[in-house]
Amino acid sequence: MSLSLLKPEIETILSSEETVDSKLENICHVLKQNVKHYDWVGFYFKNGDKPELKLKTYAGKPTDHIIIPFGKGICGQVAVSNENFLVEDVSAQDNYIACSIDVKSEIVIPLFVNGENIGQIDIDSNTANAFTQEDKNFLVWLNAEVAKLY
Repeated sequence: MSLSLLKPEIETILSSEETVDSKLENICHVLKQNVKHYDWVGFYFKNGDKPELKLKTYAGKPTDHIIIPFGKGICGQVAVSNENFLVEDVSAQDNYIACSIDVKSEIVIPLFVNGENIGQIDIDSNTANAFTQEDKNFLVWLNAEVAKLY
């Protein structure tokens, strides 16, 4: 499926009268259900003034990683670097926090509001080398749209 086909559905969710948390939860479920290689989809946000991320919502298997310190794992590194991070093979990463033994690749895209990194979308795939430039471009677009909620 071309990810651009999901844009109208995402825009409908974002323009709905639901709460921000419900919108984010619905986005996670739409992505997981419609994109074959998205096995876990979640949004992490900066946890107040603490140097850590807190999981807001997700779709996929439960995770123990509700809180992630800045600098730890892929998500924690993105919180510090403010850059997109695509990992083709998580087993090759020294600073990787395993959510599941099934995860083979991961993509994390920061979410900026007024130039500040306030959170990120994190997607795990049970397929190695799962993510492409299309995934990256789509997720950058998605986060720019989500940022308008804040």
